[in-house]
Amino acid sequence: MSYRLRIWVLASAAFVALFTAMPGNGQTSPKTTSQIPRMPDGKPNFTGLWQTLGTAHWDIRDHSTQPGPFFQLGATGAMPAGQGIVEGGEIPYTPAAAAKQKENLQNRMKLDPEIKCYMPGIPRANYMPFPFQIIQSQRDIAFVYEYATSNRVVNMGTFREAAVDTWMGTSNGHWEGDTLVVDVSGLNGNSWFDRSGNFQTDNTHVVERFTLGDADHISYEASIEDKTIYTRPWKIGTVIYRHKEKNAQLNEFKCVEFAEELIYGHLKKK
Repeated sequence: MSYRLRIWVLASAAFVALFTAMPGNGQTSPKTTSQIPRMPDGKPNFTGLWQTLGTAHWDIRDHSTQPGPFFQLGATGAMPAGQGIVEGGEIPYTPAAAAKQKENLQNRMKLDPEIKCYMPGIPRANYMPFPFQIIQSQRDIAFVYEYATSNRVVNMGTFREAAVDTWMGTSNGHWEGDTLVVDVSGLNGNSWFDRSGNFQTDNTHVVERFTLGDADHISYEASIEDKTIYTRPWKIGTVIYRHKEKNAQLNEFKCVEFAEELIYGHLKKK
């Protein structure tokens, strides 16, 4: 065999070996899979303290830097620029709903549920600038949020219909391979998606998907459907990061007392 032919054979073998080892679309490499923490039954273990980075809590769509509602706050009250988490960039509002969103934005200092310390709802709770904790058992999964001490339990058993509408809704979960799929219904319709007035109604239906990319990153997606205000279903997606600091823990943010004057101040006697 000539020298040139031997080089060609070796290069071809290396090329085949490289692409045989690479995972295809939608596949996870064995190394990545082995890094995922698992429960005794083999299911991924999401237990830990988590938080989303970014500016989706300001606006889930792409947005540029903007001044805040009060000039007295200067730069500290300004809205930072950020890339949105909405697939395709835009929320498919009906014309009437788009007008409602603009009205919400103009009056956000009075209407935003976050300002009033109401529970954030789903999916907003997952990308606020506060950590949350996931506690997973062999049966159900609990989400505990720092903001307004909100929480929810994902029922992993027989599907349960929402008994009443609530801020955090009713969560039913199941597994699709290594992905935790959570169906959220029974939302009371008072939640917003962000501080820019993007809103939902009591007809909004959310389906979340949590997938561990490795031990410290969750790929998060949520599909939203509501025929009363959207022309079609739409989706958001982001990454959630595990807190790795020494002694990391969930703290309290009981914000009711900070909102009392805003909500009830007008009822005080002069």
